[in-house]
Amino acid sequence: MKISIVTATWNSESTIMDTLDSLASQTYHLTEFIIVDGASKDKTLSLIQGRDGLINTVISEPDKGIYDALNKGIQKATGDVIGFLHSDDIFASPTTLEQIASVFADESIDALYGDLDYVSKDNTSNIIRHWQSGDFVKSKIKNGWMPPHPTFYMRRKHYLKLGGFDLSYRIAADYESILRYLWQTDMNVAYIPSVLVKMRIGGESNRSLKNIIRKSKEDWRAMKGNGVSPLQAILGKNLSKIPQFFIK
Repeated sequence: MKISIVTATWNSESTIMDTLDSLASQTYHLTEFIIVDGASKDKTLSLIQGRDGLINTVISEPDKGIYDALNKGIQKATGDVIGFLHSDDIFASPTTLEQIASVFADESIDALYGDLDYVSKDNTSNIIRHWQSGDFVKSKIKNGWMPPHPTFYMRRKHYLKLGGFDLSYRIAADYESILRYLWQTDMNVAYIPSVLVKMRIGGESNRSLKNIIRKSKEDWRAMKGNGVSPLQAILGKNLSKIPQFFIK
């Protein structure tokens, strides 16, 4: 079973080497690595080109943002399963993809996810928040539950059927896609109870008060558009983040 990993980059020279080293360290080798670069102006491309033995496909051209780049990666992917590793994220362990592949060995599994650590920008060993996802129970989605998207892997056939990211969402397209995949269907979803990805803090959605407000508005629209009651879900979605700062 081949796993396709899509990484979107844009002016990522400060972190991309950590991401590439993380990819190279994986013990599972039946993989396809696709990098979609948004025409970076820094040294990102030259750093990527220095690792051409690791990467299968590189696209570098202007895009409409990260979700557009990820959609391009989905379209290029040829693996049985697709996942994403952002250009400032790293796998938590060299065996992460091996764990993922072992779960997908069960052909009845459509998608899976795990736990995620938010880590310091300058020290990936320093855990700021721990996102413990818990078992998949579809009804939890009504209370704002979602898995951490960087840990979400799904069979490519479902991306071909259900589509990728909706570009009308600038910040919350990942959440909208999760609602579309997990709430609107009856997929068989597995949970790996261990940290799969370390994500540096400072993501787009929490970078400013303006973005936090915009994300809340987009979350509301995604909930309404997918048949989830926004009042209950948006409150639960935000309250669920509080324990993440205390569980390490």
